[in-house]
Amino acid sequence: MADAASQVLLGSGLTILSQPLMYVKMLIQVGYEPLPPTIGRNIFGRQVCQLPGLFCYAQHIASIDGKRGLFTGLTPRLCSGVLGTVVHGKVLQHYQECDKAEESGSGNVQKEVSSSFDRVIKETTREMMARSAATLITHPFHVITLRSMVQFIGRESKYCCKIILTYFTFLSSEPSGLCDSIATIYREEGILGFFAGLIPRLLGDIISLWLCNSLAYLVNTYALDSGVSTMNEMKSYSQAVTGFFASMLTYPFVLVSNLMAVNNCGLAGGCPPYSPVYSSWIDCWCLLQKEGNMSRGNSLFFRKVPFGKTYCCDLRMLI
Repeated sequence: MADAASQVLLGSGLTILSQPLMYVKMLIQVGYEPLPPTIGRNIFGRQVCQLPGLFCYAQHIASIDGKRGLFTGLTPRLCSGVLGTVVHGKVLQHYQECDKAEESGSGNVQKEVSSSFDRVIKETTREMMARSAATLITHPFHVITLRSMVQFIGRESKYCCKIILTYFTFLSSEPSGLCDSIATIYREEGILGFFAGLIPRLLGDIISLWLCNSLAYLVNTYALDSGVSTMNEMKSYSQAVTGFFASMLTYPFVLVSNLMAVNNCGLAGGCPPYSPVYSSWIDCWCLLQKEGNMSRGNSLFFRKVPFGKTYCCDLRMLI
């Protein structure tokens, strides 16, 4: 019980700290660029014309809505995080109880028969089921979070989830705001509206998980020397590196899922010119791939000007 509470508190703290970052990222993913490009330097020190990064974007939001505006959509995101942590833990706990029941029923016969690869398959499958269950249950809150953020583009107030900042914690100033958002989605789109963008999100999570664990197993088994004294540290590093690599490969699923969650929902950010009306998530994927925008929003610091976009940028300053 204490572990679950600590996980919820830690997750909530990280959610609060990362909310401005996710807010900016979502607006960029939709294609909202309120600021013109500036002259900056890339990672090689060369002067280039690039779009404003995270901090400039956040300052623009704060100049309009204040610093509290950077935490728009925090309430449903906190609900999603807490509920997802509980569901994820309950599913894994169920599997652990099943293992204990099998061990007590069959005794200690052949306790270590399964190979390390079989153990990875078993643990990954269980983690996949736990994550999928948490994603399925919390996705309606995820949709509300994204739509409340996208409202910034058209200055709408359709999804009202305001918050107030107290000395140490965030509290909902309008508990009815979340209920009103739920009622709005149900009235306009029905039950399916709560699960807009669910399929690519599930696929991305599942593919990322299997890629991460499979690559980590291969690296730890065949690339690392088991005789090294720092073997455990090396394995933890390899898990982190493979996780980052897997998340980079599956980022298009995240982008497509977020775009479908706000697509044609009655908000300016989910309609042209910021976002076309997609018939399905596959249509969204194909169009983004055709335009070369599959990585839009992936970088928040060194942001190149997309091809085909016209901005007022004095390129003579680069000479």
